[in-house]
Amino acid sequence: MSSDAAPKLFPLFADLRGRRVLVVGGGAVARRKVEALLSAGADVVVGAPALEPALAEWNTQARIEFIDGPFAAHWLDDAWLVIAATDEATINRAVVEAADARRIFANAVDDAELSRFHVPARVERGPLQIAISSGGGAPMLARLVREELETRFDESIGALAELLTRHRERIRTRWPDIGARRHGFAKLLSSPLQGLLRKRQHLAAERAFDAALREHETDSTTGSVALVGAGPGDPGLLTLRALRVLNEADVILHDRLVSDEILQLARRDAERISVGKLAGDGGHSQADINALLVKLAQTGKRVVRLKGGDPFVFGRGGEELQALRTHGIDYEVVPGITAAVACGAYAGIPLTHREHAQSLRIVTAHGKEDLDTLDWTSLARGRQTLAFYMGVAGLERIRERLTSHGLAATTPFALVENGSRPEQRVVTGSLADLPALARLHEVRAPALLVVGEVAAFANSLHWFGREPLTRTDAASPSLAAAA
Repeated sequence: MSSDAAPKLFPLFADLRGRRVLVVGGGAVARRKVEALLSAGADVVVGAPALEPALAEWNTQARIEFIDGPFAAHWLDDAWLVIAATDEATINRAVVEAADARRIFANAVDDAELSRFHVPARVERGPLQIAISSGGGAPMLARLVREELETRFDESIGALAELLTRHRERIRTRWPDIGARRHGFAKLLSSPLQGLLRKRQHLAAERAFDAALREHETDSTTGSVALVGAGPGDPGLLTLRALRVLNEADVILHDRLVSDEILQLARRDAERISVGKLAGDGGHSQADINALLVKLAQTGKRVVRLKGGDPFVFGRGGEELQALRTHGIDYEVVPGITAAVACGAYAGIPLTHREHAQSLRIVTAHGKEDLDTLDWTSLARGRQTLAFYMGVAGLERIRERLTSHGLAATTPFALVENGSRPEQRVVTGSLADLPALARLHEVRAPALLVVGEVAAFANSLHWFGREPLTRTDAASPSLAAAA
């Protein structure tokens, strides 16, 4: 990490009830910190040569303990935290250094580099708190996020948190298993509870809670499966439903192409099982995956089958649903953005265009057997776009069959590698040079091949990542030698 980068902080909420916290400084800044600490139940000690009026009044009321004079290291005795809130940088540094010597976390107000912990921007709704931090690197951005959250969450969310806190033991007794509890909790939250609280109908909300809890006493323990499309890799392309299902899952079975960034959006304690398949690697067969889905659901788990792209576009989702249906397992399908759509968009390629392509053909080219079953005469017709999935290993055969069936060798192509991801690369050229350019630029799976007049738009309409690579970008060996 560069010296200019903000540190990656570990977020936590501290229980300071009855614990001694030292605030060094007696001005307005110190008063704001003391007020927040008092609301958290801390035993606050303020050390300073003088106190501003509010602090002085709190001292008179015995709400705080006051130490009169310049800072001394012994003030830290028995302290759990310390905040340096003076307007003298040398004093603040002395406080932090003394705290470091005693392994006490210290915060220097408005000095991110010196602070050992940061006080985040907060949104408070009753017992619910949302903390926002930029690691001290961009405090104005943290404040902007807080302002947006303030408008998004009204006071009813705090009242809901209070209701659920009051009935926590009832909820734990009703669902002793953590997985079942989370599932039941999700159903509670989808009930009219929050709407009633928003209208200040607290008694009606209590009755609705009781009714919902009794209703779910007859819940079945049978699990379920959600087939979820993860899209091409950019987590921003997940649907809202996909995100919600990921946060409700007990187990996630994911393909190898699902990005780590997407998996990080799932529930932290969800079990993650990689069931990715690679040609010839002896990994999980489709039959194994089907059997695992059924087994997990039959034990009461809520399972997410997370697939790159869309589960119904070369994702074998239909086969998995057939297996689930055979065993009476409840399921749903959450579509994802398929690779052709996403890679085209991120490469600046309109898959259809009034002047160049009136149809789109989505084709799998995983192996020689797939290629042998295709209608090449139909694929070689003009004024259409061809999107080949899993075709990197068969580029020479694709070119040969298209050109031998009448498609011009000058037809543009675009290879989109790792589409929508930070490492995305696009290689463009003419169909005649397709295999050679792929070798020159060392294109690797996952990559989508787009063939047709619209592929040329990648050179003029690109907007994401680096500019497309062409035959002129390869220094050596020559294109002829690579062909």
